[in-house]
Amino acid sequence: MAHSGQAALKRGTSQGYGDAMQQKHRTTLMSAMGLLLASCFGFGIAPAFAQEAEVPYWAAIRADVVNMRVGPGEDYRILWVYTRKQVPVRVLRLKEGWRLVEDPDGARGWMIARFLTRERGAIVVGKGLADMREKGEAGSRLKWQVEPGVIGKLGECEAGWCRFDAGGHVGYMPENRLWGAGEP
Repeated sequence: MAHSGQAALKRGTSQGYGDAMQQKHRTTLMSAMGLLLASCFGFGIAPAFAQEAEVPYWAAIRADVVNMRVGPGEDYRILWVYTRKQVPVRVLRLKEGWRLVEDPDGARGWMIARFLTRERGAIVVGKGLADMREKGEAGSRLKWQVEPGVIGKLGECEAGWCRFDAGGHVGYMPENRLWGAGEP
């Protein structure tokens, strides 16, 4: 994590859409989408993007650079700039496309929802090297020793052990050494 008070997100620009035919097409498309959404809601069918998850829940950063802000909007001051994908976060609140999250260090702030994924990730925590074993049991063959701060994909957890994939190095680690495992 890098601390920065001046970083900003890059935005895409839309150019070359001033033509009247393109405007008419966009208006027609938007009207059709509006009717489709209205009919879905009218019949009690909510599109997937309209469904909100219950909080808290686990998520991970999906972008190369993500800002954590003090409030839910781009006008709020940036607290932290995350420059690493798959950092696990705990989502605590939802607000209009923004998520109040907590990171592994306990920092809390707001991130844009589209920069988060529900794919479970975890980060190795604690002091000293953590053992990654072939199976989810203490007597299993030791595959690697993993340093605190290593991030990976989290698999199923059972009986205090979790499947963990750190850049293709796959094995089982004690659940208590992984922030992002267990109940949020």
